[in-house]
This record gives sequence, structure tokens and C-alpha cells, in this order.
Amino acid sequence: MLRVALSSKSDMSISDLRVALFNYILSKQKNEGLIIRIEDIDSPKDIKSQSKEILEILNLFSIDYSQIMYQSENLKYHQKFAMQLLTQKMAFNCFCSEEAIQKDKQKAKELNQPYSYVGGCDKLSDDTVLNVDAPFSVRIKKPTHNIKFTDLIQGKLEFNPLDVDSFVILQQNKTATYNFACAIDDMICDISTVIRDQKYLKDTAKQIYIRESLGYDKSIDYAHIVDIDFDKEDTISIRTLIDQGYLPVAIANYIVLLGYDAPQEIFSIEEAIKWFDISKISTSAVKFDIERLNHINQQYIQDIDLLRLSKILGYADEDIGALAKIYLKQCSTIKQIKSKLDLVFSKKDTLEGFEDEFSRLKECLKTAPFIDDFEDFKKYLSKETNLDEKQLSTLLRFAFTGSQDDIDISKIYPLIKNYLGEII
Repeated sequence: MLRVALSSKSDMSISDLRVALFNYILSKQKNEGLIIRIEDIDSPKDIKSQSKEILEILNLFSIDYSQIMYQSENLKYHQKFAMQLLTQKMAFNCFCSEEAIQKDKQKAKELNQPYSYVGGCDKLSDDTVLNVDAPFSVRIKKPTHNIKFTDLIQGKLEFNPLDVDSFVILQQNKTATYNFACAIDDMICDISTVIRDQKYLKDTAKQIYIRESLGYDKSIDYAHIVDIDFDKEDTISIRTLIDQGYLPVAIANYIVLLGYDAPQEIFSIEEAIKWFDISKISTSAVKFDIERLNHINQQYIQDIDLLRLSKILGYADEDIGALAKIYLKQCSTIKQIKSKLDLVFSKKDTLEGFEDEFSRLKECLKTAPFIDDFEDFKKYLSKETNLDEKQLSTLLRFAFTGSQDDIDISKIYPLIKNYLGEII
């Protein structure tokens, strides 16, 4: 069983989707189920409505799963295993105030040292603990040995006891902390493989230590993928990319390519399942390249059936689909193409510098007969308006497209001639 753990408090980012796609691909390769785990312990009670957006995006990308799990539903297991660790003297009640902890952290920062717990609550006697009338959290005792594991991408890794430390597993309100909840949930769900971002490497050591302390001896394979380097933003929302007109298939294609030497540039996720090898993902930071995504998105739009493309754009005509593909030379997203088509059908009162000529052309176009051939159409307009070749081309380009973009109006006319009345 594999799992995708997603926070309910933030929009799905490119990094989130990348992890989800790799988990989905591997689940298909291993013929194992995929759990979608919503991390909602610290979230409002109406989390199921908030997580609807996450599930909608997963469905958009055809990531099918066997189960949806809300982490908060496992609270009784989190508390049960914390109690087990307390009983076995592998965890202790910590009465240190948040103020004291923050003070110690600040001191460590000033000394340029990593913070480690020095509160001393692990040395309190049972009688003292019973008689202390103060809020407390539960901390696991610091390990006495290094935590080792072999990562599918990073290779052999080792963390010393100070890296792991005596960390909190239950907060004062008796809800589990992130690492404890993850460790317990992976254990009770019989997770075989965890794919996650490289920033969670130290968390993985802590989660391995938790399960080890509980006597869970099944080995979980880990694959930590390198971070994505963004130029301006720390994260980019997947919803934002979709709203900007990037196709889900193109986004998925590009994300799998990040840090992976694929056998081809354009492929479906179904094709990727056949050749993808998680161990071959680059260990160097990968850069998010919007221009490459634009290129891939253009390729997918180019391959869409004309009628289907027109429907995506809000029409139902193959000619509009063909017109959209003409605009692919200067556009790379559905939204950009839609804005060009909106200009075609927008109201055009006049063209600056050609006010009289444009008015004359408009009146002529309103009464012009239907002429199938563009050259014949131009000859008719030239004769009726007395406009020269250059003027006529300039004015027609604006009348047909709403702009002065360098575009061949002889290719556009056959696709819009049936709409001329509406356009003019």
C-alpha cells in the first residue's frame, strides 16, 4: 500500500502533485492500493468540504485511489500508542512551558547550534509526575543510537541521536504531532513505500524511530525527491495553472519530466508507468521552466480534435477549433487562445488613425454578399471602398481579429466567413 499525504490547509502545489503522480505511478507498477491521506489534525471541523478541492484536482489528473483517510479519525490510535510508549518508559510527560522551550531555541540560535531538548522532564520520578498539576505534552526519549536507512533515490543515510532528539509526540491537547501521526498511520495502514520531498528527510528518521520504539519491524521503503527550484515563488498552485489554461495532461507530462531523463518528451502517465524508475530521479535540484511547460502544452493543444478544442473554448464548431490552432503560433494556453477568440467576436468601433476608412469598410462589410473565396472577397471590398491593398489589409486584420497582430488573414477568413455578420 502507498499513500499520498496532503495538507488540508493549503492549495495543492506543483511539488504536491509531483509526489502524488510518482506515488500513483509506483502503486500501479507494484499493483498496490493508493491511500489519499488528508492531514487535518489541526484543521477546522468542516475539513471534508475543504478537502473537496484536493480530491477534484486528483480526479482531474486521473489519479485513482483505493481509499480516502482523514488523519484526525485515527486519534484513538495515536493516543493508544503514545500510552504504550509511556508505559514502556520510552516516552515521558513534559511540563515545560512553551515560553521555556522558545527561550532554549533562541539561545541555541544565538550560539549557532541546533536546538535539542534540555528540559529534564525525562528524569522526573513517577511520584513527581503524578503530583504535578500542570498541562503537559508527551515526548519520546532521545534515541541512544544512529537511525539508518537506505533511500531509493538518495542511497544510504544516517542520522545521529541529536538529529532526532526528544521530540513531542502528543501535544497538550492530546492530539498527535505531525511525525507521530504519520508514523502511526503508515504503520496501521501497512504502507510499503513512501515517496515524499527531500525536506522531510529528518522527519523520516524520526518516524522510523517511533515505529522501532513500538516494536514494528516491517521495513518501509523511502524515496525522497529533490526540491523544485522556482524563480519567483516558493510554490505554484495547480489550480492557478489550470485556470491559466494549462491542460492537466500537459502539466502531468511536464512534472514527471522534472529531474527525470525520460525516453521521450511527450507521453501519457499510462505510458510512463511502463518505463518510470523511481531510483533514476535526479539528486540535483530541478528548475521549474515555464517555457518548457508552455511548449508541452502547445503540443497537447495541437493534437486535440478540432471539435473538442472548440468545445473547450466555449464553442461547438470545427472551424473555431482550426482558428484556435492558428493562434497557437503566438499562444501556449487555452486562456490565451480564448482571449484572442474573444477579440475576434468583440465590438470594434474604430481603428485609431484610420477612423474614416474603417467606418467605410464596416458599412461595406455589413451589406456585402457572401463570397466564398478570400481573394474575390478582397477585390469586392477594394472596389466598393476605394481602399488600396495596404489599407485594406490593415483594416481587415483589425476587423477580423480585433488586433494588429502579424497573422495571415487569408487563413483566418475561411474559418470565420460564416460568422462575419456577428463579427462585424
